Amino acid sequence: MQGELTGGCLCGAVRYTLRTGFRMQPYACHCTLCQSRTGSAFSEHMMFARQDLEITGELDKGDYVQPSGAGSAIWGCALCKTRIFSENNTRPGFGTLRCGTLDRSAELVPAAHIWVGSKQPWITLPPDAKVMDEQPRTMAEWAALVGPG
Repeated sequence: MQGELTGGCLCGAVRYTLRTGFRMQPYACHCTLCQSRTGSAFSEHMMFARQDLEITGELDKGDYVQPSGAGSAIWGCALCKTRIFSENNTRPGFGTLRCGTLDRSAELVPAAHIWVGSKQPWITLPPDAKVMDEQPRTMAEWAALVGPG
């Protein structure tokens, strides 16, 4: 998905524009934290340069520790609690967008799947899918897996 991307929360109080700039391709995360946090089998994310995200509306913040051990802050709508993006202390200057909040989310196909060791057994991935049992640890590993889109 090229160009500016727009999206927002469920109730419409938060809207955002992700300007054209550095971003990775979307990926699906099958970790148990994402399963618990979303109430679903996986979540779809896209890493981006934080400076490229413009947000309107009131956000709230939650802090948590990822399965990798990294500390993260997750930002979402203060009213409906839709989670919009997160920031990870191992990747300063970058954020991770929750792709389901995009206005055109149906156009995104994950370029890779991470934490497949904990994916639900009934999910079948495409035979040619890029997969990792856990997740990349460095920006170079992320770029190799889901390089700039």
